[in-house]
Amino acid sequence: MPTLSRDFLSDLDSRDELAPFRDEFHLPQDLIYLDGNSLGAMPLVAKQRILEVVAQEWGEALITSWNKNGWFQMAEKLGDKIARLIGADPGEVMACDATGINLYKLLSMALDMRRDRRVIVMEGSNFPTDNYMAQGLIKQLGRGHRIYFAEKEDILAAITEDVAVVSLTEVHYKTGHLLDMKAITEKAHAVGALVIWDLCHSAGALPVFVNDCHVDFALGCGYKYLNGGPGAPAFIFVAKRHQGRAVQPLTGWWGHAAPFAFEPDYRPADNIRQTLTGTQPILSLAALECGLDIMCRADMAKIREKSMNLCDYFIALVEEHCGGYGFSLVTTRSREERGSQVSFRHKQGFAIMQALIADKVMGDFRAPDIVRFGFTPLYTRYVDVWDAVMRLKNIMENNLWQKPEFNRLTAVT
Repeated sequence: MPTLSRDFLSDLDSRDELAPFRDEFHLPQDLIYLDGNSLGAMPLVAKQRILEVVAQEWGEALITSWNKNGWFQMAEKLGDKIARLIGADPGEVMACDATGINLYKLLSMALDMRRDRRVIVMEGSNFPTDNYMAQGLIKQLGRGHRIYFAEKEDILAAITEDVAVVSLTEVHYKTGHLLDMKAITEKAHAVGALVIWDLCHSAGALPVFVNDCHVDFALGCGYKYLNGGPGAPAFIFVAKRHQGRAVQPLTGWWGHAAPFAFEPDYRPADNIRQTLTGTQPILSLAALECGLDIMCRADMAKIREKSMNLCDYFIALVEEHCGGYGFSLVTTRSREERGSQVSFRHKQGFAIMQALIADKVMGDFRAPDIVRFGFTPLYTRYVDVWDAVMRLKNIMENNLWQKPEFNRLTAVT
């Protein structure tokens, strides 16, 4: 680890090949934004693109835009762009719906393909949506399925011959630990199970190789590292070898083999379009494409290297300058075993984060006691790391987090 100073980090910024990408995002002046792992910054072109879709494609072309402006093909077009970011092939990814809905589809399909098995392996401390959706699905199916919750160190041992599906998130939303996609997928396939990977905290943050790892199914969101905007459409991946083998449960007309034939009975498409349900949100897809186009021009290996450096320097500086204030590192120190975030545990974590946000350092809090900082290399500078820690140090030295306004719980943390 080099000796860290603001001048050293500023020099890194001057030599950073990714630095020009920062100018493509709208970032409020003086704000240090360390929450792109929850909501990515807005691409500058997004505003003009949305206005264009509203004024021209919707306002003037109206319904002809489904053909004239390619609205009908947008979900698949964006899916192919996402495929490039996660190591998939064209025709294997669709940009559609929300992450929870897409997980519901994939779990249902996978369980249908393994009807003689009853166990789903998941990580108990995972983001709740995944676990909630699995719980709801097996209750509705009523076929005696059960979820076996295992934590990181126990996952491989939990994958036995009675397991139907292993459904995991590659990067943990709280700790940032990175699961071994290749090893876990290989173990699942060795016992005849299928695997679903949630890529919400990895797509756009680090290299992902779903096909090299022989992944069966995957999903992820569009509003974090892909910078698609709040509530941006998610994405769904189905390996070509599985397409047409199982019907997803939400059999809406867009997933029909011939939607505009208006046949009386459902006949599923035999390709990735079968994962669609109903009419897709064109304005949201248009915004998402702006973020995807930026990501597709960036070098993912360089993004990963900068991400690991940013996290290393942040950990070192917090421990050097704030080590006596009760922070406990949650994220692993191993740069190869974490995503693009750093989490610390602190008893007063909520109030501390509110004080940081007031001082224009924007991270977030995850109950019960985790302060979480996300690093998005396309627009996070090295000097941001130094400045954020210095502001944190000032808050702790002067007990600024004790102010009443920072201790009032908000609806979104």
